[in-house]
Amino acid sequence: MPRKRVTSGMRPTGSLHLGNLLGALNNWVRLQDEYECYYFIVDWHALTTPGGGDVVGYENTGALKDRVREMAIDWVAAGLDPGKCKIFVQSHVPEVAELHLLFSMITPLGWLERNPTYKEMVLGYKIENPSYGLLGYPTLQSADILAYKGEYVPVGKDQEAHVNLTRDLAQRFNSLYGKAVFPITETLLTEVPKVPGLDSVDRKMSKSAGNYIALSFTEDETTRKVRSMFTDPVKIRKNDKGHPDGCVVFAFHGIYNRSEEEVVRSECEKGERGCVDCKIELAKEMNDALRPIRQRREELEKAPGRVEEILREGASKAREVARATLNEAREVMNLPPREDG
Repeated sequence: MPRKRVTSGMRPTGSLHLGNLLGALNNWVRLQDEYECYYFIVDWHALTTPGGGDVVGYENTGALKDRVREMAIDWVAAGLDPGKCKIFVQSHVPEVAELHLLFSMITPLGWLERNPTYKEMVLGYKIENPSYGLLGYPTLQSADILAYKGEYVPVGKDQEAHVNLTRDLAQRFNSLYGKAVFPITETLLTEVPKVPGLDSVDRKMSKSAGNYIALSFTEDETTRKVRSMFTDPVKIRKNDKGHPDGCVVFAFHGIYNRSEEEVVRSECEKGERGCVDCKIELAKEMNDALRPIRQRREELEKAPGRVEEILREGASKAREVARATLNEAREVMNLPPREDG
């Protein structure tokens, strides 16, 4: 039996951090053994917002190529296997752009204006004059998924609503043209560990906040970042009783040192564990876990041709599927056939 298709993408923010690894990449790696997976770096989506500083956007494209390459390196280093999944750049499959255009003709404006993704991005990026591209972001996202007839999109529970427009658009297209060209995409809900920033258990790790540990960091850089992590403010001396549930260091022990998590909790609460020693132990466990990824990153950095080859081969395979989908969509819409097929 053919495997079900999974599609997902990320904006090229450059070198990824632990939040990306634990929140998405580790799950993508698992899925590639069970599904036919299409993973793409969404460089067009990066142009829907202004950018500025270190953030790529339509006003700041100078680093875009480098950011795409860095992301591809991190993906493969984290365990995505080009022999098991398709890894490529969104804009290398121009059929997606045409499908997006066709979808835009049948997407009600109200759907876009009410879409939570649009509202979140306007607020999150503090955009005073949103662009046409940003408003149409969900439609382009639907084209990303449906060009490959994606049956599942892996998301956390809080992102489930983001897939709803894709489902609605597929149903609308199929109904309008009398043929089930597109699947009704479902969310593949996954348990995503809460990855706090270095400064608070209540803040997410993010590059914009500067509270992150990048996969590209060396072991020494990681250790320094761990030593800077926020701990219990009322635990001043080693023998003071601590409150681990509000401590970033303890939160990461729950991810990277799970077998000792209860020991760490007990010693902290009894005043038998100092924060410095606790951080040193965490840094060792974290560096041990990240070492294979960093070794693969180093190898890929030294072989830029290999990264380009992976993206080129992935795009070639993705285009075959997207081209067939686009032709099917054009046919049911009764558009005249093209000589290039």
